Amino acid sequence: MTGHAGPRIIYLGGLGRSGTTLIERMLNELPGIRSMGEVTHLWQRGVSAGERCGCGAPFHDCEFWRQVGELAFGGWDLLNVDHLTALQRRVDRTRYIPALARSHRRAAFQQALDEYLSYYLRLYQAIEKASGCQVVVDSSKHASLAFCLRAAPALDLRVVHVIRDSRAVAYSWSRQVPRPDATGQSYMTVYDARTAAVQWNAQNVALHSLGRLGVPVLRVRYEDFVRDPEQGVRDIAAFIGIGILPGALQFIRGGAADRWGELGPAHTASGNPMRFESGQIPIRPDVRWETALPARHWRLVTALTLPLLTRYGYVKWVR
Repeated sequence: MTGHAGPRIIYLGGLGRSGTTLIERMLNELPGIRSMGEVTHLWQRGVSAGERCGCGAPFHDCEFWRQVGELAFGGWDLLNVDHLTALQRRVDRTRYIPALARSHRRAAFQQALDEYLSYYLRLYQAIEKASGCQVVVDSSKHASLAFCLRAAPALDLRVVHVIRDSRAVAYSWSRQVPRPDATGQSYMTVYDARTAAVQWNAQNVALHSLGRLGVPVLRVRYEDFVRDPEQGVRDIAAFIGIGILPGALQFIRGGAADRWGELGPAHTASGNPMRFESGQIPIRPDVRWETALPARHWRLVTALTLPLLTRYGYVKWVR
């Protein structure tokens, strides 16, 4: 990490429902890597709302996160989440990506960005120290946060751009999925087909632009990863710059038609409900969308995302 005073941040980027939770959970099994879930939601869902950590404990009862809060801010009660959220609204939005991509920014914008990044730098450094791991995985996914982090010279930022067929993603966003994070009845956000397609385009195009600005980016197709998870993990590890020691992938088990990962609990701040599962986690393509996605939505999403579908090699586009 020559030239960087802070930790190595592996940022999983892309649109939600693309398989990032499975990938980060598997990376968490490698020595020296700690996966933290969607850190962008930690401030509101963890610090303010006290939702559950991936280990199952309420955020403020989790010993790991308590230690991180002490190291980063002297305790979570000293963190002004409202002020941080206001900073987030000023700099960390998709509409601000053009400003974030520039080398010269307005003074007021740059000042807000620097202050915003100071929170992330302190948090990542605390995670590195509390976990004893040199590599921190943040699966926040939002391209705008990746652009923000690019402006922090102390961080060794590397982006794994996770891609999944847009029709599969649209189907997943259409389903009402319970959120077990919070007490009471709560559900994950639902998108209609058009919104999912527009968001899929926006996030993927933005992450392409990030790569052209000099940030190391590795593109990983979800379908390829679940088809050959050992190779997928090896490719990401090589990109990160860590070696795979003999036996390090023994947590990936089963045969070609029945694969699973033997995964332990992880201290993830937010993310897909799968983050609460441990033990034998199936590794297989989720192809329910191929028959469950209504034909009109299939045609609409295909038409709206066809250029990138073609670029990413999703050639089966006629139904």
